[in-house]
Amino acid sequence: MKKMEQLELDAHRSEIVADMSSLVEKYRTIFGWDIPEIDQQAADKLILAAMHTALDDIPAQLAD
Repeated sequence: MKKMEQLELDAHRSEIVADMSSLVEKYRTIFGWDIPEIDQQAADKLILAAMHTALDDIPAQLAD
């Protein structure tokens, strides 16, 4: 049997995906404002890399 925490996470997984997609879109918009002739694929890679880095940093912050 799955732990309650896992069941709760599973119930909210689609919300997490939607929130993350909204963050990508938010930063796509910001990039577009700052760089009118943007290479969208390159910008998306930078945004996703920054998001991964931020997510990697969070466990250390939570441990404090």
